[in-house]
Amino acid sequence: MSKLKLALCATAFIVSGAAHAAEVSGDAVKIGVLTDMSGPLSSMAGPGSVAAAEMAIEDFGGEVLGKPVELLTADHQNKPDIASAVARRWIDQQGVDMLSDMVSSSVALAVQRLATSKDTMMITTSAATSALTNEECSPLAIHYVYDTYSLAAGTAKAVLANGGKKWFFLTVDYAYGHSLEENTTSVINELGGTVVGAVHHPLGTSDMTSYLLQAQATDADVIALANSGTDFINAISQAAEFGVGRDKQMVGMLVFLENAHSVGLKAIQGLQFTLAWYWDQSDEAREFAERFQKRQGKMPNSLNAGLYSAVTNYLRAVEAAGTDDATAVREQFAKMKMTDMFHKNAWVREDGRVMHDMKLMEAKKPSESNGEWDLFKVARTIPADEAFMPLSQSECSMVQASAKANAD
Repeated sequence: MSKLKLALCATAFIVSGAAHAAEVSGDAVKIGVLTDMSGPLSSMAGPGSVAAAEMAIEDFGGEVLGKPVELLTADHQNKPDIASAVARRWIDQQGVDMLSDMVSSSVALAVQRLATSKDTMMITTSAATSALTNEECSPLAIHYVYDTYSLAAGTAKAVLANGGKKWFFLTVDYAYGHSLEENTTSVINELGGTVVGAVHHPLGTSDMTSYLLQAQATDADVIALANSGTDFINAISQAAEFGVGRDKQMVGMLVFLENAHSVGLKAIQGLQFTLAWYWDQSDEAREFAERFQKRQGKMPNSLNAGLYSAVTNYLRAVEAAGTDDATAVREQFAKMKMTDMFHKNAWVREDGRVMHDMKLMEAKKPSESNGEWDLFKVARTIPADEAFMPLSQSECSMVQASAKANAD
């Protein structure tokens, strides 16, 4: 063989080897879960989110493309600046490939901007603001479980259909609450209802009395609790204690399993709300829930199940793409149909919204419950195209650019 051929073969080997080595950056696929570990939203996500991610990685075999999958976790304390600092350090110093969970909408918005600027993928599972796939959409971001539009579309329509025309909002004062109130108000106005007022409370408010009394003093038919976690628990418990809502309908715009378990069915029986998933919805869901309960001592909520599904499908996308490069993995997601214990035939829309059915749930009467965690029943399945914001209403720059290109 000539020296030229040897040189060419050697060069080809080096290039091929370098390309293969570049399939997984840093010799590991690294996933970062940023969550609230001890604050007012920790019961919804926090330790449950970490456990769900761990289970997904273990069930996948602990590696992808022959490289280990590593999990990093941190408590962002519901502060965007802390979350952004942690995410920046993870990306710059530890080579994190994908960020997930978030739980706080203000945190999610801040971290999504940072992740996009650093070419890092983000899959938000527990924060709700619809801005993540609307005016703040990103080509490297996916919103996985639910959003404030879907909560409004499911719950508000059901309440309005049953005669709840005049609404008063008791809203948590940050991005999630504002987005939920805005989305719900749009549905109310569209269907002929009215909003007679609103009051906003800080995240983590222990005494809701003054806010509830303001709501009670109005002529509203409906008092809508646009909050979650301990804020929802405090509001619904104190409403029952002080007799607020006896002549009005109390509506929980976001109710999780832990919330119902904490306040008890007697206080919330008949309450309707919207969720993406419930542990008793199928045999597959029950199997996952039983394994989660053995690990965590409680049944999983929709956010826990959604994070498990998101991590699993992220690893499938990495495997199919043959790389952990963010752009390639996001493009792979766009080709996938996702069917697992969380959702069936789900897909990622061009704005990053995961499209799957949602469920209008109803809290059971105590007499209907067959066990400690048997708390909800499905009142109606909401098709994906009804549950989520239509692209015709989108302010997402990617959607608008696509529409303009098609028009041209």
